[in-house]
Amino acid sequence: MSESHATGAILDALLAGDIDRDQALAELERGAARIENLEWARIDHDRAARRGFPEVIYGPGKTTAQIREIFTRLARRNANVLCTRTDEAAHLAVREALPDDARAALFFDEAAGLLGLRRDARLRQRGTILVLSAGTSDQKVANEAQRCAEVMGNPVERLADVGVAGLHRLLAELPTLERASVIICVAGFEAALPSVVAGLVHCPVIAVPTSTGYGASFEGLSALLSCLTSCAAGVLTVNIDNGFGAAYAATLINRVGGEAEDSA
Repeated sequence: MSESHATGAILDALLAGDIDRDQALAELERGAARIENLEWARIDHDRAARRGFPEVIYGPGKTTAQIREIFTRLARRNANVLCTRTDEAAHLAVREALPDDARAALFFDEAAGLLGLRRDARLRQRGTILVLSAGTSDQKVANEAQRCAEVMGNPVERLADVGVAGLHRLLAELPTLERASVIICVAGFEAALPSVVAGLVHCPVIAVPTSTGYGASFEGLSALLSCLTSCAAGVLTVNIDNGFGAAYAATLINRVGGEAEDSA
């Protein structure tokens, strides 16, 4: 829920008699606080107004209790919330803390390590984001990119296991590639797939190097350098295994194309 929608909801509740004047003022004052200081964390509640999506929680390094606290506080002001790289324990803790009406919209995607609240499932962007993964071992990162892009309001398509070791698998999907507005290309080993894809399509290609591969892949460093030195013009590269970052960047690019017809 955006700040303007939240204010409208407070005024509607006041006019309907569901809350009194003092409660309405308290809610408005609470909504005016852009930064919520918990001492150990400062929640940026203005992020959605500035960037188009609320602050996203990065799970590693946080306790289950901390994830629960940040998640539930974000959920009070936003229809959709995301926590990346987390686990089932955090999912259960958040589920227990949320009100009944929010639990139905909560999901945990174990294949992506992603915990999300999706109360607003409208498509906000017009163009389609296509997520490609080179091999089966790259799918966790691709899953993260796909689910994040969906929660951010994009139409998303997915193609799995279309790496260059069997190029015919990719070439058979050319019509799918050609209708995409942005392509997220997830690949490990030598990460040749983003270069090949970028040479075939007219849209932006975001490369996500992964940490899959044998010893000389150096846990994704070889793939990262390959993506950064791509011979195909215009390949954008995010950090190793950063499916979330690719989804966020793709959403910002996709937004330039205009809002979806049902976004109002």
